[in-house]
Amino acid sequence: MTRAVGTVVRGLRSPIINQGDNMEQITVETVLKAAKLEGFSIEDRDIVTITESIVARAQGNYATIDDIATDIETKFGDDTIGVIFPILSRNRFANCLRGIAKGAKKIVLMLSYPSDEVGNHLVDIDELDAKGINPWTDVLTEAQFREHFGYGKHTFTGVDYIEYYKSLIEAEGATCEVIFSNNPKTILDYTKSVLTCDIHSRVRTKRILTNNGAEKVYGLDDVLSKSVNGSGYNEAYGLLGSNKATEDSIKLFPNNCQPVVDGIQAKLKELTGKTVEVMVYGDGAFKDPVGKIWELADPVVSPAYTTGLDGTPNEVKLKYLADNNFSHLHGEELNQAITEFIQNKKEDLVGSMEAQGTTPRKLTDLIGSLSDLTSGSGDKGTPIVYIKGYFDNFTK
Repeated sequence: MTRAVGTVVRGLRSPIINQGDNMEQITVETVLKAAKLEGFSIEDRDIVTITESIVARAQGNYATIDDIATDIETKFGDDTIGVIFPILSRNRFANCLRGIAKGAKKIVLMLSYPSDEVGNHLVDIDELDAKGINPWTDVLTEAQFREHFGYGKHTFTGVDYIEYYKSLIEAEGATCEVIFSNNPKTILDYTKSVLTCDIHSRVRTKRILTNNGAEKVYGLDDVLSKSVNGSGYNEAYGLLGSNKATEDSIKLFPNNCQPVVDGIQAKLKELTGKTVEVMVYGDGAFKDPVGKIWELADPVVSPAYTTGLDGTPNEVKLKYLADNNFSHLHGEELNQAITEFIQNKKEDLVGSMEAQGTTPRKLTDLIGSLSDLTSGSGDKGTPIVYIKGYFDNFTK
């Protein structure tokens, strides 16, 4: 019988996860229950994805602002700390900043502009043009920024992040000076001790600072990369990927997830006889067209996945084949020609005209975005996602 449906994505409702819960058992039980109740089969190369948040919750990977403060004080002592390139987020960075400030005497907060690295804007880029300001060369003080652009608020949150971040620092007993620059070297005019808070450009930023005279250079990935007084930690990413948990604590990115995904795959194989691929996902990688926010505030989309999810898609563009290679065909003849072309396509289509426009991103990045949009970030209650038919094509 001809299939009429391709990829199907289901958000699965699971129990609320608490510290100490067995994520492998809960995930397998949730999948089997959903399959039974909803009447779908479990097949080879189906995919189960689990949000990083519930994995970290089960691990109990939490830390307090006091834990952050202790680590900061150990690393910087009484130095004035240049805190540079943080993202603008109450959920992602505010509690981290409180902990940093609590461990410092003075902070020079250097914000990138017109936006942070994930697209949260302090000012519209058209306003820079109107004022004749070049964000790649011009350094602004807080007073100069206010003189030019006033007191703007974030499109979605309604927060003036300059005032908000400054108030958080001062509330923890540190003094604060705010400047605006996109050049990492700018901060070295104020202090040689720097905490760089960018996510995806952090390696470059550290290199530039180190090569230009910085004496102490750390990134957020270096803070709580080891446990402090029994706190949670993340060996690979430190504070990167963390979220606000309570008013005085954060949940870190989960640690050592590979045994979790491998364990789930093994249990499903044992119970169903099928090899299901499994991955843990964080933020998807996509851009909001209204707020201009690039969603990827986690250091990676997927911190762990089974081997079948390695690599990139190898796909041809159906509309290209229909408009070019087989434009003279119609109906069943066209379907048959395209089917044969797909069945005999090269193993590596990079550079082929037939593949143009297919954007071969990593499978885990594509599936992570699909999963993140399915589970949402609110109250859907579906932190586990089940995907069928992702690896199928027109010939199946």
